[in-house]
Amino acid sequence: MVTYLPISSPFIRFAGRYVDEAFGVAAGYNFFIFEAAMVPFEVTACNLIINYWSDAVPVAGIIVIVLVLFSLLNIFAVKWYGEAEFWLSLSKVLLSVGLIFFTFIAMLGGNPLGDRFGFRYWRNPGSFAEYYKTGDLGRWMGFLACLIQASFTIAGPDYVSMAAGEAVNPRGVLPRAYNGIFYRLTAFFILGVLCIGILVPYNDPVMAAAFEKDLPGAAASPYVIAMDRLHISVLPHIVNAMILLAAFSAGNSYVYCASRSLYGLALDGKAPRILTKCTQTGVPVYCVTVVLLVALLSFLQVSNGSAVVLEWFVNLVTASQLINFSVITFTYTRFRKALMSQGVSRDSLPYQSRGQPYVAYIALVSTFIMTFVSGYTVFLPGSWDVPTFFFSYTMIGVFPIIFIGWKLWHRTKFLSPEQIDILTGVDEVDQYTRNYIEIPSGNSLSRFNDWLFG
Repeated sequence: MVTYLPISSPFIRFAGRYVDEAFGVAAGYNFFIFEAAMVPFEVTACNLIINYWSDAVPVAGIIVIVLVLFSLLNIFAVKWYGEAEFWLSLSKVLLSVGLIFFTFIAMLGGNPLGDRFGFRYWRNPGSFAEYYKTGDLGRWMGFLACLIQASFTIAGPDYVSMAAGEAVNPRGVLPRAYNGIFYRLTAFFILGVLCIGILVPYNDPVMAAAFEKDLPGAAASPYVIAMDRLHISVLPHIVNAMILLAAFSAGNSYVYCASRSLYGLALDGKAPRILTKCTQTGVPVYCVTVVLLVALLSFLQVSNGSAVVLEWFVNLVTASQLINFSVITFTYTRFRKALMSQGVSRDSLPYQSRGQPYVAYIALVSTFIMTFVSGYTVFLPGSWDVPTFFFSYTMIGVFPIIFIGWKLWHRTKFLSPEQIDILTGVDEVDQYTRNYIEIPSGNSLSRFNDWLFG
């Protein structure tokens, strides 16, 4: 859809254009809430990480410092945002690659103890942990618990589309960017999980105690636990420092993305007009302020443990992210039906994904079901927890309320395949693509960036 019609904030605007205006509004606010909720999540993570070295600075003090830095970077230093994010993103890649190499070397005996442990923990205690129940049911529930946590991490490829309207030669660049990010993220996730299973058993007492006692920073990290066990003294501090950079970078990015999402809603008349006010440098200052006000939720950790607050935000973000992917897949099914009903050949599209429409339907059903499953543990006997329920299922209630409320107030209608506008703006993109002449970059940093991220 994005290569066919590259526009800014596409999956939000496509939802309104291909399905129903009210559907697009609900999708827009869901995405804004998701992005905004990630800011206090990362602030909480920063506090947890800093406390690994010292708890001399009060929790409230660290929160204030991080939020002030976010404010300065997003209001006064936004012109350096792209350059800063490149180097911070590079540090994340180096951290991931470094930990993978560390695992490979350590498991083969390249450690101070000379312990060639290999896949020892896959045999004892095993690769599948029981959760809540014993036996096969317990192992299935353990797998489901991991699947829910993994749902939190599926964000990423969809972010590429946010800049589609400003991308140079989007029909040439975006397919490579999507495929590159998908394969690289998949590789890092699978290898990362593989490394964790190699380094520590699922019943590791040190790791269990770290979570139970809410120990700070990288103390609960399987990598750090393995490094301590192997008597490696310096690497834990390096890992903690790079995780801190990654968390701060992510929080800064979410302030930027959330504020621009809200700004886009305001420009389209779907949020208060006052939010369109910008500074002389083009920063939507009121939108940034709203996002930073949401970030004040990070002060919840002053009276609750950081690990508890992180879990709350993970639950909220997971549900919102799953709804977002359900919106994207459902919107695609409507787009495809419009192509068929209006006689536009799918072969004429600049990019065609394999396995459609079956892949889209599988993704739609899977993400929709997981949205409701993500907080199921609160319904298990003895596990009821009001904050967990609230953070897990809030967006499941908010999304339909926004959709139905906007639909009734503005009397929008669900578009039939024949009514869907799939042509406006396409001719301009076709002409741009035909006339585009690529100019090779002589900047080595730009070439490295192109290779690494798309």
